Amino acid sequence: MAAYGLYSHIQSNRRRSIALLIGLFFLVYLLVFAGALLAEALTTDAPIDYLVRAALYDLTKSFPFATIGTIVWILIAYKFHQSMIDAVTGGHEVTRTEEPKLYNLLENLCISRGITMPKLKVADDDALNAFATGLNEKQYSITVTRGLMNALNDAELEAVLGHELTHIRNGDVRMLVIAVVIAGAISFFGEMVFRLFFQSAFYGGFRRRGGDSDRKGGAGLALVIAIALIVVAWILSIVIRFALSRQREYLADAGSVELTKNPDAMISALRKIEGRGELVSANSAVMEMCIDNPRQGFADLFATHPSVDSRVEALVKYAGGHDPGPIALDVPAEPGQLSAPVEDGPWGPRDQPEQAGDPIRPGEPPASLGGQPDGPWGPHRG
Repeated sequence: MAAYGLYSHIQSNRRRSIALLIGLFFLVYLLVFAGALLAEALTTDAPIDYLVRAALYDLTKSFPFATIGTIVWILIAYKFHQSMIDAVTGGHEVTRTEEPKLYNLLENLCISRGITMPKLKVADDDALNAFATGLNEKQYSITVTRGLMNALNDAELEAVLGHELTHIRNGDVRMLVIAVVIAGAISFFGEMVFRLFFQSAFYGGFRRRGGDSDRKGGAGLALVIAIALIVVAWILSIVIRFALSRQREYLADAGSVELTKNPDAMISALRKIEGRGELVSANSAVMEMCIDNPRQGFADLFATHPSVDSRVEALVKYAGGHDPGPIALDVPAEPGQLSAPVEDGPWGPRDQPEQAGDPIRPGEPPASLGGQPDGPWGPHRG
């Protein structure tokens, strides 16, 4: 059943990717029609059926330009989406020399399953998170934050890398990038139409044709319909992103356990990441790609990730892992600073204990001998 679920998920992702691209063109044409209807309503006060026919005629004329513009948008996203994400998150590619431990962990996982190794990137951010991006084998990359590297041990880091590799292998990354492209395109066209509308409304850029005797009240209704269509297109672009199955996160967790044979490492990694993954500079589209997205939707209806509790529960139930519960991370003390205050003794404050490895000063007895000075032939025996 597990294999059936995995392969059906991969096939579903491929079908959804194609459907998302088709949906992008549909939404763009819908926005163009809404913009044309808006323009007709602002320039001509005529019956609603006349305004709709005029808007359809405008759509027909602008159809080639809208199609070419959408294709150009997709090509730009295909070529430069990684650069844009890196600019937002501060990720930069690293080599084996720069990050030997992390590089070797990823390389070993790829070799063990014959997977083409993606590019490895590090984002200098204190948040605990990681994500994968790319549309094909030449573009795939995994980005890990510096905070995650500092907080997780080797086994936990390996589990996170296995999770992101599974996203790549299952086709989740390609589908998420396409969804981000759709949201960006619809937001761009929608904002452009709204700007044209407000400019025309405030600065009188459009003038109505036809006298008072020709007015039939259709312009007002056409305005309402046009604005409603724009809002619907914008909402649909958001729903497309949230409609992506949250099942992908459960499958990626399971894929990580399959690669590492260590469910406890995946569980402890999730517990450490829990509530600490906020990338302040990243937008919501990037956060949806991360291993955990602390920005959850209203009443969990539009949440892009299942809760950490439910993911851990699944790993405990199906992979035999053990849940340690929420993990509190210790904040490391500054160099030379005590991790805890030293209590005073009965006759005053205690001396600060010597740090391990401190050199013995000439003329001072070693602390290990209880204050006994050395003899003429060496230290006294206890």
